[in-house]
Amino acid sequence: MIFQKHLFLFFILIFVFVHAHGVSRYSIDEQENIRIYERSSRAVVNISNIAVNYDFYYRAIPAESGSGTGFLINKSGIIVTNYHVVEGASKLVVTLADNSQWPGELIGADPNNDLAIVRIQAPPESYDILKFSHSNDIVVGQKVLALGNPFGLRQTLTTGIISALGRTIAAKNGRKIEGIIQTDAAINPGNSGGPLLDSEGNVIGINTAIIGSAGSVGIGFAVPSNTALRVLPDLIKYGYVRRPWLGIEPIPTVYLRRIGIEIPDGLLIARVVEGASADQAGLRGASRTVKVGRYKVPWGGDIITHINETPVFTMEDLAQQIETRKSGEEVTVRYIRTERVHSVIVELLLRPRS
Repeated sequence: MIFQKHLFLFFILIFVFVHAHGVSRYSIDEQENIRIYERSSRAVVNISNIAVNYDFYYRAIPAESGSGTGFLINKSGIIVTNYHVVEGASKLVVTLADNSQWPGELIGADPNNDLAIVRIQAPPESYDILKFSHSNDIVVGQKVLALGNPFGLRQTLTTGIISALGRTIAAKNGRKIEGIIQTDAAINPGNSGGPLLDSEGNVIGINTAIIGSAGSVGIGFAVPSNTALRVLPDLIKYGYVRRPWLGIEPIPTVYLRRIGIEIPDGLLIARVVEGASADQAGLRGASRTVKVGRYKVPWGGDIITHINETPVFTMEDLAQQIETRKSGEEVTVRYIRTERVHSVIVELLLRPRS
């Protein structure tokens, strides 16, 4: 009888504890979502892009040309977002989770990876920050959470999984962004620039695009965190990404074959920039032009076929092999000159800022 009484009291205590702490109300997965949202949402901001239009009398009329998302990464007010969110803005207005609004200053932009850095002068206690995790550790099937402001609906959370890795998409300037994360977490217009989080609440990607323009169809894309970690120090310090270059003006030989010229696959060097990496390595540009039908074609330059044993046929191939490296690195360039194959080691120098 005493045992039954104690057992009854034990179950009563469990019942009271469960209901007092709300343990039974949510599943473990729901509790995790709630925890991450509560911990991360104060770091996510809305960014309004204010452009200046003009009326019939040429009077300036400021108007919001678009909005997107960003997230704070340190207590100095540094915000990461997409370049296309802030592109062309005459003024940026950043709204924090507490609804306070602050002017944003664009301090760095990388159109090639659709990333930008904005700074605000808000009190550090008015926001939280997010931390990056390395995206080379992520796998297909892993749970992810997207935070953002789709269609202007602020502080929205969606969940899903990583559905593919290593995708390639085009930035607005036409350059290819490699290594993109694909997710089925709902991403809509306005989510751009927001964080893609892992189950620990760390940033593994920056949401950047969807298939189509009307809304989410279960295929969204995010720039991987490793790309951001690689370019953000330059964006913060210099305002742009210091990239190495060969210093050449190349022409893909596929274009020359289309007008009837028999020429090997690769990139014909039309011009070498004096003092650049290619010039110091002895690569040669075109020495003359030849007329083929109604076209004038640069001729006599070296034809680059490989960088470090990787074939290069297009401008994107070349950019992938060169611009993802650091200044001072060396690459082996294989090229054709007067129908003979040569190779040379080239030390990569920084591209001058134009």
